Amino acid sequence: MPEKRVFKPLNIAVLTASDTRTEENDTSGKTLVERLRAAGHKLADKRIVPDDTYQLRAVVSAWIANAGVDVVISTGGTGITGRDGTPEAIEVLLDKKLDGFGEIFRMLSWEEIHTSTIQSRALGGVANGTLVFCVPGSSGACRTAWDKLIEPQLDYRTRPCNFVELIPRLLES
Repeated sequence: MPEKRVFKPLNIAVLTASDTRTEENDTSGKTLVERLRAAGHKLADKRIVPDDTYQLRAVVSAWIANAGVDVVISTGGTGITGRDGTPEAIEVLLDKKLDGFGEIFRMLSWEEIHTSTIQSRALGGVANGTLVFCVPGSSGACRTAWDKLIEPQLDYRTRPCNFVELIPRLLES
């Protein structure tokens, strides 16, 4: 009989990349916070940062270096217009890229927005033992990414494998 696993809450930081969003109108950031809390995880930090490569990289770098942050989820800046540069800001910080994350996100998104999904540059990876996900800035994209990809992989009970098994601080508990 397989071992019965107990849920392990993670410390998750949420970053909104936007030149225009505020705490009052950051619906995508709020969507992620609501969902991670409803799943039983803890909000480690939440910030809104302008679409600026170096400001984005500075915040995510600090979270990656913080042993109290297990997961970073950014929303916004993954398109192909204007100042969209979240993937370029974050990808250089990754030790390993999870190509399947963006591929599967776009596959799932195809069912909802069809060919428009080709404009998404969703990204996933690992940096210093911290999981990092960059998703588009719409609330719908955040729901798709969280509900269908991120949440199941951040649940220790998911079989046959999950990301929780790979988080260094949780390997000790």
